[in-house]
Amino acid sequence: MATTSDRPASRVEPESQQAPAPGGQLKKSLKNRHLTMIALGGIIGAGLFVGSGAVINRTGPAAVLSYAASGVLMVFVMRAIGEMAVLRPAAGSVANFARHGLGDWAGFTIGWLYWYFWVVVAAIEAVAGAGILANYLPTVPTWALCLGLMLVMTAINLLSVKAYGESEFWLASVKIVAIIFFACVAVVFLLGGTGRPSPGLSHLFGAGGFFPLGITAAVIGSVTVLFSMGGAEIATIAAAESEKPAEYAAKATKQVMYRVFTFYVLSVLLIVCVVPWDFAFSGKIIKSPFAVALDTAGIPYTGQMMQVVVLTAVLSSLNSCLYITSRMLLTLAEQREAPAFLAKVNRRGVPVRAILAGTSMGYLAVVANYFFPEEVFLFLINSSGAIQLIYYIVLVTAQIRQRKRVEREGSEPIGLKMWGFPYLSYVTIAWMAGVLIVMVVMPETRAQVGMSFLSLAVVLAAYAYRVRGRRRRTREF
Repeated sequence: MATTSDRPASRVEPESQQAPAPGGQLKKSLKNRHLTMIALGGIIGAGLFVGSGAVINRTGPAAVLSYAASGVLMVFVMRAIGEMAVLRPAAGSVANFARHGLGDWAGFTIGWLYWYFWVVVAAIEAVAGAGILANYLPTVPTWALCLGLMLVMTAINLLSVKAYGESEFWLASVKIVAIIFFACVAVVFLLGGTGRPSPGLSHLFGAGGFFPLGITAAVIGSVTVLFSMGGAEIATIAAAESEKPAEYAAKATKQVMYRVFTFYVLSVLLIVCVVPWDFAFSGKIIKSPFAVALDTAGIPYTGQMMQVVVLTAVLSSLNSCLYITSRMLLTLAEQREAPAFLAKVNRRGVPVRAILAGTSMGYLAVVANYFFPEEVFLFLINSSGAIQLIYYIVLVTAQIRQRKRVEREGSEPIGLKMWGFPYLSYVTIAWMAGVLIVMVVMPETRAQVGMSFLSLAVVLAAYAYRVRGRRRRTREF
């Protein structure tokens, strides 16, 4: 065995040049209709159906601008990610997008941060879904309902990628139909067609005007709204398991703009037109603003209808969380940045081990919520609160580096381009950095920023330790 005294140290080979861990191949089973619904429903969750009420109460009618501003930023982010997804659809993971643009450290860091973020979201969604079911099954313990939801969604993902796509297709369909139904009823009501007196546009400018709580409230509201739109990139990840990865990734990216403004901005605009902004959506009982608006319009059984829709949104989000966490672990394992056995894919093209490893963390988070609801679970939420912004900033930076390299080499055609490159990419990064600064200023989100950066520091330290260990082994052998 050689030592550092009798053998010169050799340079460590970059990880991206190493042979990937052995594993099977994912199936190209997702159809265009699956990708379309995953793209359409990917950002519609309980944050819109329930959380929008709290935003309206804190912002007033100007919540429309909060949603519009966050929507514009999300469109810019998705355009940048979409450019990378179309250029290299086989990568199949945002971690590899970061790796191609910035190097192995970015792939490792974004991969583990992304995985951690969505594992926590999966636990949150499971707890939320159990809370809804508890209203109908009061004799069943909440932890049992939570566990049941995790098991059902895990089973769906274990069947095949087509099973995930099919279930997401129908779950997303329910959400979209609900929003279209709501929009139609709201418009008919505002035009005086339901038999009840219409407020017209009086709620937009009455009771304090369009900015009853000030312009600053609208800016702060946009910070809260941004996180409810996260996950729009799921469709570009899933596109790698479709028949035409590059084509479907481009379609999913282009759909972001109109779906954000149709489902979010238009919905919130109709809500603040139908219901006064100071209606108590949040209190001892949290009320869905969609249900309140439909009830105001004279539609019966709105509460029960929205409970079903919200549960559907939660299950859809949980389903996608389990999907993307497994694909992220698979990608990390293929790059030898996670245990190699996780790269195993069975005959149906399902990364069973990666799915089980990801869901096991979700089960642990659910258990933590049961035993330590005010300590561990709060820590998980806070430590992941700003991670989404962190990995979006890194991804847009990677897009800038990759685009410049591709244009300099001229070796690959760019099928989908970021607008106004590179200036709009820089604006997007600065915008997200500004959101982080606002979060530091806001007392209720300051801890999330600090703990999220602590999570980032832990992952970076793990990468540095890993590289140091590889260098040491290279010198010894």
